[in-house]
Amino acid sequence: MPPIVYLNHWSGNGPAALTGGESPRAEARPLYELAQWDLTRVRALLVPANVDQRFLLTQRDRLEAYLLAGGAMVFNGHVAYPFLRWLAPFVPGAARGLDGLRVYRAADHPVFDGVQGEHLTFRRGVAGFYARGGNPPPEGAQVLNTLGPDALPVDWVLALPGGGRLLAHAGNDLWMYAGSTDTAGRIVPQLFAWLHGDSA
Repeated sequence: MPPIVYLNHWSGNGPAALTGGESPRAEARPLYELAQWDLTRVRALLVPANVDQRFLLTQRDRLEAYLLAGGAMVFNGHVAYPFLRWLAPFVPGAARGLDGLRVYRAADHPVFDGVQGEHLTFRRGVAGFYARGGNPPPEGAQVLNTLGPDALPVDWVLALPGGGRLLAHAGNDLWMYAGSTDTAGRIVPQLFAWLHGDSA
């Protein structure tokens, strides 16, 4: 089966939750070698929150072709340089204290099955780690989780022609929840189960 690839923008081998252990979930590859890859041999791309979006913008045509041909991508972070036609710049949430940081489920999805909004709102008793705004979804996307009373779209998924899938999360890397002892610990294994499947 083609690998799930983590776009490694630092030195080292990527997050241990993804690329460590005897049976790693993903394979780390250097971001700046992306132009040399045969993307037809990649199951999914994992894009971390602090990735060089300006570089990804130079790869826009290849990345869009990959997704339209059935590839999958998980994007984390704030969109600053829309490197895909389906992305738009990040919109910060209004400063409303705790109410503005609460995460709410908008639609069921396998990645977030059984994950409680309270366990996304708070991490180690502190609110605001999950998200502080949203990346506007494109037409046809399904919003999965929202933020605050304005229901900013924190997580959304877009099913593309040809079977491609784009999951966007407007916050820190989803894999930071690997090993969590509350229901947020379900995210990483369910994310990989979803990537290995075919459902939108």
